[in-house]
Amino acid sequence: MKKLDISGAGIGLRRGLVSPFQSHGDLNPVQFMEVAPENWMTVGGKAKKDFLAFAEKYPIILHGLSLSIGGPDELNVAFVKALKKFKESINAPIYSEHLSYCTDGGQLYDLMPIPFTEDAANYVAERVMRVQDILGEQMALENVSYYLTQPNPEITEIEFINHVIKKADCLLHLDVNNIHVNSVNHNYDPYEFLNQLPTDRIAYIHIAGHYNEADDLIVDTHGAAVIEDVWNILEYTYQNYGVFPTLLERDFNYPPVVELLAEVSRIDQLQQKYTKDHEQQAII
Repeated sequence: MKKLDISGAGIGLRRGLVSPFQSHGDLNPVQFMEVAPENWMTVGGKAKKDFLAFAEKYPIILHGLSLSIGGPDELNVAFVKALKKFKESINAPIYSEHLSYCTDGGQLYDLMPIPFTEDAANYVAERVMRVQDILGEQMALENVSYYLTQPNPEITEIEFINHVIKKADCLLHLDVNNIHVNSVNHNYDPYEFLNQLPTDRIAYIHIAGHYNEADDLIVDTHGAAVIEDVWNILEYTYQNYGVFPTLLERDFNYPPVVELLAEVSRIDQLQQKYTKDHEQQAII
């Protein structure tokens, strides 16, 4: 199974952060970045020059928004082929996507939950395998947040995720904030859920903030600081399953760069702590 040739803590490179990052200068301890390829594949001019400057300095992970891996429309093979060229052009270490869909005869402009059925899981896995055949390597799928309880599901969310990843032989892009969001919205224990995931297939991790709509409804916005409950899930993951490359997502409502870097530094500190702990355990 592929292991990423990156490590440490990262941050998402969003259009609204390009200028603040440039003005700030040193982004230590950022060791890698992530972009939505759809937002950068076809840009030119100054935007392309700015992007390539970051790509020359940092490994860039590609985290897609539009593949619609679980959608009813035909797989967009032309997009995957263009993605492969873009990925190779910047030597991106991996491509990941959401385990969801976003098209049905057109863009839905949201990430929709896939029905938790065995047929749907097989359908998704087959499409993932087609993407991997084109890319010539494994891709990663992110566990997603969702807001409505599915009526009469044939299998559970965790069974659905595990079925897809095992059959497709792909990697897991673990989002610890989404675990927290879903655990509140659907009333389950986040740690029990995490313990049932194929943690041996984790490629990298997302951590992010969200919005509390109500006591029993959280919206995954990526527009706020990470809360302690989510930090605790990340720390639990490191402690029990190892230290993985971890990226801070912030998609809008940007604070000063120094505040973002403080969160990246917290990731870095946790990684150093648990890397040392695991090394000591290995010696013993």
